[in-house]
Amino acid sequence: MNKSKKKLVQAKVFSKSQSQKMLKKENIPLVTIFPRMTVNQLMEILDTDIDAALKVHGKALLGAVPDSVIDDFDLIKKIVQYYGCRWKLGVMQVKEEVDMDVYPRPPASPGDLRKRPPVVTIMGHVDHGKTTLLDTLRKSNVVAKEFGGITQHIGAFSVPLPSGEVVTFLDTPGHAAFTAMRARGATATDIIILVVAADDGIMAQTIESIEHARHAGVPLIVAINKCDKRNINIGYVIQGLSEHGVYLEEHGGDVQSVEISALKGTNLDVLLDAVIAQAEILEIQADPTGLMEGVVIEAHQSPGKGKVATVLVQRGTLEKGAILLSGVAQAKVRSISNEHKKLLKKALPGTPVEVTGWKDLPSAGDLVLQVENESIAEQVKKWRNSQKHRERQEQESHVIQQQRDSHHAAYRSWRQKRLETGARRKSFHAEESFSNEGASLDVVIKADVDGSLEAILDVLATYDSDQCRLQVIASGVGDVSESDVEKAAAFNGLVFAFNVKAPGAVVDMARQKSTPIRHHNIIYKMVDDLKQQLTARLPTLAVEDVLGSEANVLQIFQITEGKKKLTIAGCRCTKGILNRKKFFKLMRDNEIIYEGSVDSLKNFRNEVETIKVDVECGMKFEDSSVSPLPGDTIVCYELKETPQTLHWNLEF
Repeated sequence: MNKSKKKLVQAKVFSKSQSQKMLKKENIPLVTIFPRMTVNQLMEILDTDIDAALKVHGKALLGAVPDSVIDDFDLIKKIVQYYGCRWKLGVMQVKEEVDMDVYPRPPASPGDLRKRPPVVTIMGHVDHGKTTLLDTLRKSNVVAKEFGGITQHIGAFSVPLPSGEVVTFLDTPGHAAFTAMRARGATATDIIILVVAADDGIMAQTIESIEHARHAGVPLIVAINKCDKRNINIGYVIQGLSEHGVYLEEHGGDVQSVEISALKGTNLDVLLDAVIAQAEILEIQADPTGLMEGVVIEAHQSPGKGKVATVLVQRGTLEKGAILLSGVAQAKVRSISNEHKKLLKKALPGTPVEVTGWKDLPSAGDLVLQVENESIAEQVKKWRNSQKHRERQEQESHVIQQQRDSHHAAYRSWRQKRLETGARRKSFHAEESFSNEGASLDVVIKADVDGSLEAILDVLATYDSDQCRLQVIASGVGDVSESDVEKAAAFNGLVFAFNVKAPGAVVDMARQKSTPIRHHNIIYKMVDDLKQQLTARLPTLAVEDVLGSEANVLQIFQITEGKKKLTIAGCRCTKGILNRKKFFKLMRDNEIIYEGSVDSLKNFRNEVETIKVDVECGMKFEDSSVSPLPGDTIVCYELKETPQTLHWNLEF
């Protein structure tokens, strides 16, 4: 071992002489680190090996190999500090590479275009009948089966018409919490049916759906639902639509509308005719030749089938054996089937199909592209992974630098405030203390399908409270595994399981490690539970409770104790009862001069615990530098430990 390496390794063990030497900043080795370093990269800059690191950090680096990415930036810092080094933030330098990605083909020539089925998304406010309409259209009892009456997953199905035409429907979630997923569904959509209840009118998600359609440039057809009910006001619905820029044909606009009853099936044939009419106006066509292009509607793990994705074909023809890429997920198509589980030899544009043969689960809303062979697929995956890794590092470096700048600014402000107020004012309030350490909750999220997982993560992304740090340390599709429990246990965290199971062995491990697994099948109830878990981790606040006890300073006395001259405030209690064990504020012209405890409370020469109204007393403050003046007011109060309320605004 060379001398320089030996010196660095010895820095791990701080003897007295070494500690004194290391006190000088310039003597401490400085290394450059960045978010999401691999174990190998970190070991290289520290001049050590993974075996040595695992001996010390084995729990935190559970299952690590040289190429493992360290997601926790705080762990990277701790390891660097353990090896006796300082650190500075940098970004991994990546050599310029040739773009190995694949992209959709240029627009097809008009001669290659053929008519295809229109793709329709049904949107609307929760409980306005969207799911009932979908249920009636596909002749299945989805409403009764789905928890909470809310569509939990994105699916797709085709409806053949007596005319021979076919309409494809996407089933997007109808809850406000799934805004991002609904918007993503609109990108694959030709026409949006906006369901509005005749007895309820325009609501929050109705407006939201109109905005999604407008931003995506997708035409609307309005389905005024529940027209079989009494006391409905269709005129009120029409007026509400016009207020948000939706003008119906019968009132001089260009938006078709149909009055329906989704529950009874009234006028659904008229609604489908309206869809076909709109499709003819749009001249919906696609090129069925060449490599397939499409979009992922849903993805999940299926017993017996493995990883499965619902894909909407948008261009080309999908056939068995095709090599597909979606993000960094790759597939060699093993089977193609429709919503009736019928195996298909091929799928043309406008057709939603279930595709098996995926090595990894793709994400809902991601583009699917066919490539010529698996060699190209591997090259593209490698390129995309490297780009994704680099982008994430740059983003995290930027966020970390912002946090450091904010932290330093807060510290400087706090320090300046302390210097200005000096030692005269003793602080008892939580907001006046400064620390970068706080409450935190680390969670692992498991869900049954990719659509649910995305919806949950979208909700969690709205969490912006700085009261308790929320960190999703891992997420995925499928049952809870031992690895999930290990990850949560390493951070003293929780596992949230949405519509998935935990095998007996996993439950036993979780119990041994005191790692709760919390099961849910309704998203808003899961989020409520998460909110409770975050709230439970918040420290209590010391809240000031004014007791209604006051005194006026009448005159000032100087006494001598030993060699020190002390100031005594001669007071008269004007309200309530002064209690020596409580806290006191000295007020002058509505400004706080001092707040803290008193050392002494006397009536004449007798030390007392309390002073009643209209009784005079002598009061000596704990801080001898405080100088009360005649005319000052003294307020008696106490501090009560009060639970905090978590601030997280959710639209449920």
